[in-house]
Amino acid sequence: AKLDNGIAERVVASIAEGCRQAGCALIGGETAEMPGMYAPGDYDLAGFCVGAVERDRVLTGREIAAGDVILGLASSGVHSNGFSLVRRLAADRGWKLDRPALFDSDRLLIDILMAPTRIYVASLLPLLREGAIKGLAHITGGGLLENIPRVLPEGTHAVIDADAWEQSRLMAFLQAQGAIEPEEMARTFNCGIGMAVVVAAERAEAVAAALTAAGETVHRIGAVEAGTRGCTVRGATETWSARSDWTATHDHG
Repeated sequence: AKLDNGIAERVVASIAEGCRQAGCALIGGETAEMPGMYAPGDYDLAGFCVGAVERDRVLTGREIAAGDVILGLASSGVHSNGFSLVRRLAADRGWKLDRPALFDSDRLLIDILMAPTRIYVASLLPLLREGAIKGLAHITGGGLLENIPRVLPEGTHAVIDADAWEQSRLMAFLQAQGAIEPEEMARTFNCGIGMAVVVAAERAEAVAAALTAAGETVHRIGAVEAGTRGCTVRGATETWSARSDWTATHDHG
């Protein structure tokens, strides 16, 4: 579509803010107007980051072993994943996006759904430089079940306890509106955890304290066990509105 300078300015300012939070330099970009491809008001935005690291500091996850602890850093909301379902629910349920949310009368529903994805770089970098972290899994599309196994070596399995943190009101709202089973929540949304941090058991307390001091909300959400490379999320009756004890498992092929 034809470029709206006001929108373009806001988009670039937002990208710059994300770079500032992550300590990145914004070094280039281009804009193309294709009215034959995009309808008025439609935009497509793509970007990438390039980083450099000493070879012996690359976070491969090879050192992850049974007995390691998994910490979870709280997400700020939907984190840009699961929006196809969110948009479908909004249309099917007739959500009033410009009204206060039913579960938070102080904020508009649209503002809660569009809350910027939390950027964890500043909190995690000092610990990475210390060698205190064995693995990091950004919880994006595929949820906890499909993202955590990506950082695990063969012969290890992550076990996540859904009772270890309180389900956010937003996630409870989405689950209720979509009549989504807990097992499906675990592979669709981040369920309140935006980043999983794998650490040695003896360092878990110190790492959690450092992340808390850096401004993160930290939960001890699970552990690594011996087994098939994958992830299991389990909860008790009433956890994530379950009618009975439940278990969801994903084996990483």
